[in-house]
Amino acid sequence: MDIRIKRVSPVSGVSLAERGRRAVVEQAPQLELFAGRVSAKLRTAFLRLYEARRRLATIGVAVFTVWLFLHVMLGANGMVIYRQKRAEYVNLQNEIDSLQNENKRYTDQIQALKTDPKAIEKEAREQLHYTRPGEIVYVPLPPVQAPDTRSAKK
Repeated sequence: MDIRIKRVSPVSGVSLAERGRRAVVEQAPQLELFAGRVSAKLRTAFLRLYEARRRLATIGVAVFTVWLFLHVMLGANGMVIYRQKRAEYVNLQNEIDSLQNENKRYTDQIQALKTDPKAIEKEAREQLHYTRPGEIVYVPLPPVQAPDTRSAKK
């Protein structure tokens, strides 16, 4: 489709502005047809889009839901990381409890060694092998390791 304005020879006595207006008036029916076709195509495209709006909205919601699920499960602060951190927290809490129990035992043992003569005597007998008169102490020998009889293969 040709929308160009045709040149009019400058010989005629009509002004340039008048010639431009005449050219536009001559081209007006063609422009109206072109505009009608474009608007009809746009109207059909918009009608199809309007009819598909429910599908597009459903697809959009589904995509958003999948993205949100992946973000919640696998994101930087997602459920996978949360469970790992929770397990680490439980392990550390158990370790703290066991160390506190061990610390309490040592504290009780220190207190007993400071005040209780029976505890002092028990430690002296066990670690320093002290005895009362007339007692015999039996000390077990350390286990003997058998020499390695395997020879190196060449």
